[in-house]
Amino acid sequence: MTHGVLLETGLAANRLELEITEGVLIDDFSRAVSILRQLKALGVRIAMDDFGTGYSSLSYLQSFPFDKIKIDRSFIASVERNVQSAAIVRAVISLARGLQLPVVAEGVETKEELTFLTDESCDEIQGYFIGRPRPIEDYAELIGRAPQRAAQARVS
Repeated sequence: MTHGVLLETGLAANRLELEITEGVLIDDFSRAVSILRQLKALGVRIAMDDFGTGYSSLSYLQSFPFDKIKIDRSFIASVERNVQSAAIVRAVISLARGLQLPVVAEGVETKEELTFLTDESCDEIQGYFIGRPRPIEDYAELIGRAPQRAAQARVS
């Protein structure tokens, strides 16, 4: 299905990043890894999402070459007041660095969280502190397309 969508849309496979949670791997590990390997063979990037919230088996990281690890918001939200959360975030960043994978902190909402992650050399961040989701039309100019509303007005 993914291959067909890539062909239909013309999107380069390396521009597509699928985020999977650990739960996807639990039900049928062999099948899941087989499918993920097929996607990787197409050039699709695979990120381990919500790392640390499920079963967090390190064997998943050993069995499949993920392209990125994403740290769940539940750990990020308490890094400033919970030493265990801070230690876990540091450990995941270190683990990702050792595996030569970029790490993304999800759900960054405060300057203090950003400062902590910057000090720990986190590769990427996501969250409301950086920007809230916006309607797709707001990004048309950024990607070099006329906004939908303007394009429709010219047709009328």
